[in-house]
Amino acid sequence: MAGAERADAVLLAFARALRGAGVDASAERVHTFLRAVAELGPARIYWAGRLTLCGSRDDLERYDRVFAARFGGEPAERRMPAPGLRISVRETRAGPRTRAHDEPGAPSGAALASSAEVLRHRDIADLDTAERAALRRLLAVFALHGQVRRTARRRPARRGTVDPRRTVQELLRQGGEPARPRYRERSVRPRRVVLLVDVSGSMAPYADALLRFAHAAARGTRGPRTDVFTIATRLTRVTRELSHRDPDRAMAALAAAVPDWRGGTRLGELLREFLNRWGQRGTARGAVVVVLSDGWERGDPELLAAQMRRLHRLAHRVIWANPRKARPGYAPLAAGMAAALPSVDAFVEGHSLAALERLAAVVKGADDA
Repeated sequence: MAGAERADAVLLAFARALRGAGVDASAERVHTFLRAVAELGPARIYWAGRLTLCGSRDDLERYDRVFAARFGGEPAERRMPAPGLRISVRETRAGPRTRAHDEPGAPSGAALASSAEVLRHRDIADLDTAERAALRRLLAVFALHGQVRRTARRRPARRGTVDPRRTVQELLRQGGEPARPRYRERSVRPRRVVLLVDVSGSMAPYADALLRFAHAAARGTRGPRTDVFTIATRLTRVTRELSHRDPDRAMAALAAAVPDWRGGTRLGELLREFLNRWGQRGTARGAVVVVLSDGWERGDPELLAAQMRRLHRLAHRVIWANPRKARPGYAPLAAGMAAALPSVDAFVEGHSLAALERLAAVVKGADDA
């Protein structure tokens, strides 16, 4: 188990370093990377990562730079040992297509990928201590981006509408001779994302994982930031606490800031407070708002229904992720959940890493639930 954890840490630390360098090494790409290592063998980690973690030409240069920094030397020229893994880039680039043997005591790539795949679908509430530690490492490389929207800004493009200013400038550079017209198009940027995370007693088995998911979402945002609030008996904005780069430090700061861990749930009252203090003033306006809760409500369900309708009018999209939804025979019969559903655009599960990956796809607009 210790060898497997070392190998796991090496691969995931590499993925985090890539994200820090600007490569979109999302959780989905990281899982594909692990499966590629299982197929190609640990000796071909360079190409396994290059083919699965890079999404554009710009990523290739960043990938080579981070790979050399993490493992030492130029990736095309020398062997790069890592704790618990045997990596040879010379063999990766020119060697025969045979699976390399792991060093004694090192975990096989297949075992590593298989355990990660199983972990993706396990209910978070059923994980043991070691599995929770592995889940935390996987959540650290998560990414969450809002659905893109068109802005008023324009940018140069190969097609679109004619850009009069740039076209005239080109004519002047040509001395009045005919020149090809210049075009422009509307810029796009991701929408703001707002996460409302339930930390009440009924959500205790899931709260830590969901808040680490929120931490990764807030840290990995490009463009409009992700705002995070906790809800139970009080509403607490924890965006600042989650700004720490280290997840454990962020969780410690958050624990000190949130006074109502494992308390009751007053969803209607707290949603009204959120809309009055932040949402109406712009935080929720045009944003993708995600509620991560099991829907248990101690207050008036009619108040929750009214505030959800209000939220739905403000937000671009309202998504509700319920960890209990995955349980056999589940039906949204709880008073709070039943009151909220008519104002929810997407009702998804939130019990596992795979469910959180699908939630991220729904938030981005790539998966309509």
